[in-house]
Amino acid sequence: MLSARSLFHEIHQDDDAFGLFCSIAAKGEDQGGWENGRIALLVEDQVLAPKIARHGADEEKHGRIFNALLRKRGLHPVAVPDETDYTMILERQGIGLAHARLRRDEKLGERDVITYLVHSRVTEQRASEQMRLLRGVFGHHPELGRAVRMISDDEDNHLAYCHEELLRLAAAGHGRLIWRTLQETAHAEIRTYRDVSLAVMARMGEILHWPRAKRAALAAGIHGVYGYEKLGGWRRMTSLRMPDRLGAMDGPPVPEPAE
Repeated sequence: MLSARSLFHEIHQDDDAFGLFCSIAAKGEDQGGWENGRIALLVEDQVLAPKIARHGADEEKHGRIFNALLRKRGLHPVAVPDETDYTMILERQGIGLAHARLRRDEKLGERDVITYLVHSRVTEQRASEQMRLLRGVFGHHPELGRAVRMISDDEDNHLAYCHEELLRLAAAGHGRLIWRTLQETAHAEIRTYRDVSLAVMARMGEILHWPRAKRAALAAGIHGVYGYEKLGGWRRMTSLRMPDRLGAMDGPPVPEPAE
């Protein structure tokens, strides 16, 4: 029987599959760390800037954690296929702030900040859900448990602060722009998540020698998730509510566990 638990355990038990999984995750986190670090330098709101900087520090920490998990297995990062690069595929669709924009030493305006926060609100929704899934599978695992729990807590904090900051900006008169940008970003994200999921599972199928029927079943499941999200599931990524965790990004980041 196919289940998330059985799939993740199968990936974890194979060095090549686990190496690809951690390499994809580490690259995405490293990209997020660089992006947030640049945005923190370029944003003019000096109350928001340290929160963005902490967000970036968290993402860099997550990248180090995934690389540490590889080292513990005696593995090295592998090249990440372009079709599995979630962050860059979103950027090519015009979602979020482009890397070319962030490389310029030019201050970000309020509209840029909204674009950044909306992008983060949508993608952190996905990250929070994915890490909660992994937490359910590996939360008490002797090798992975502590790392998974830490990253999951961080992603929940990131999502909470995006809600809080966007609600503040909506109250300041930017509600219509925020709502429009949330819708555009969510629709692009669900397509990208579908495509990247299909690409990742195709690669895993090659590595793990899955039979054709198993690959077809997994692809059908991914398309089914996309169908649900296209019909209305995307709305969970666009709603805004005051989070239970207020000030989630205040203070310094929590350091990663020692190897």
